[in-house]
Amino acid sequence: MIKDIPLATYFRPKSLEEFVGQEKIIKKNGWLYQAIKSDKVPSLLLWGPPGTGKTTLAFIIAKETKSEFRELSATSSGVKNLKIIIDRAKENKRLGSKTILFIDEIHRWNKAQQDALLPQVENGTITLIGATTENPSFAVNGALLSRVKVVVLEALTLEDLSLILKRAAKELKVKISAEVVGLIAKLANGDARKALNILESAIEVGEKIDVKLIKDIINKPNLLYDKSGEEHYNLISALHKSMRGGNADAAIYYLARMLAAGEDPLYIARRLIRFASEDIGLANNSALMLANAAYDACKNIGLPECGVNLAHCVVYLAKSAKNIAVYMGYEKAMAEVATSGNLPVPLYLRNAPTKLMKELGYAKDYKYTPLEDDSDQEYLPAKLKGKKFL
Repeated sequence: MIKDIPLATYFRPKSLEEFVGQEKIIKKNGWLYQAIKSDKVPSLLLWGPPGTGKTTLAFIIAKETKSEFRELSATSSGVKNLKIIIDRAKENKRLGSKTILFIDEIHRWNKAQQDALLPQVENGTITLIGATTENPSFAVNGALLSRVKVVVLEALTLEDLSLILKRAAKELKVKISAEVVGLIAKLANGDARKALNILESAIEVGEKIDVKLIKDIINKPNLLYDKSGEEHYNLISALHKSMRGGNADAAIYYLARMLAAGEDPLYIARRLIRFASEDIGLANNSALMLANAAYDACKNIGLPECGVNLAHCVVYLAKSAKNIAVYMGYEKAMAEVATSGNLPVPLYLRNAPTKLMKELGYAKDYKYTPLEDDSDQEYLPAKLKGKKFL
C-alpha cells in the first residue's frame, strides 16, 4: 500500500505514547509502563485476540529498552533457531547486556521446544516475551507459565478502532466519513489489523469510500460450486420450498430431477440436514436424526441405491409439522453477535481448572444450580442482560 508495506504494518505504533487501547495494562502509573520505561521488563506472556497489539507491544518494548531484541515465529522456527539466539544471549550476558526474545504464536511450539526455554528464562540468559491467542493455561507448559507474567489484552473498543482509522486516513489524506469509520470499526470486531486491512482494500478500489463500498468489500461472495448452471440452484430451491409447503409430491419430483441430472447425493443430503433444523426444528426432533441417517446411507452405499433413502427422507420432511423457532432464534443471536461483537463471558461462568485462571477471577461466585438458587444469576454477557432470542 505504502511502498509495498501493508497499512497494518506501516501504521504500527512505535512508542507507548502512540499505542492505542489496552489502558488497563499500559497506563502510566501501571507496573508494565514503569517496567518498560525503567528497562526492567520481566518475562511476559501476552495473551489476547488477534489484532489487539501483542506484537506491537513487543516491538515497543524492544525499542524502549536497552536490551538486544531477537524474534522468532513459532510457525517457522524450532530448537535449532533458538540455540543460535541462546548462544548469542549467553555472550551478551557475559558482557553485561540483556537479550529479549519475542516468540509469536508461542502456543504452536511443542513441549520439547518450550522446555528448551526454561533454563534460559530461569537463569536470566533471556527475557522471554511470548504472544498467544490461546488460553495459556492449556497452550503453554505449566513450568514455563510459572516463570512468566501473563498480560491479558482485550479486544479493542469501537473508540480505539475509530481513532486508529482516523489517524491513518488523515496521514493518507483520504476523506472518510464518521459513518464509514464507525462501520469499519464495527466490522473489524476488535481487531486493528482487520480494520486497517478493510480501509486498505477500500482505498485500492480507487472509488469514493462510502458505506456501500465497505459492505461490498466485506460481503463479496466467493464463487460457489455450480454443477449445471442456474438450474442447479432453481431445483434445490424448489425442493426446499416444496418440503416447507408440505407438498411431498412436488418435493419427490424435484429430488428426482436433481438426481437424474447427476447431482451429488451428499449435497442433497446436507441440504436435508439443514432443512430438518431450519424448518422443522422442535416440531419433530426425529427429523434431524432421519436426515443424518439419510446422509450416512448416501455415504455408505452411493447411487443409485441411496436414491430411495433420499426419497424416504424428503417425503418424511415434507409431511412433518414445521416450527422455525430455533432457526429464528439462531438468526437473532447471530445478528446480535454481528452487532455487539465479542462480548466477554462473565467471569463466574468460566471454568477455572488452573491456578492462573482462579487468580484472574474465573468461576468466582458461580451459583451451582443443583444445589443453589440461581434465579438471580445472569447467563448472558452483562451488556445483553435480559435479552431474549426464543
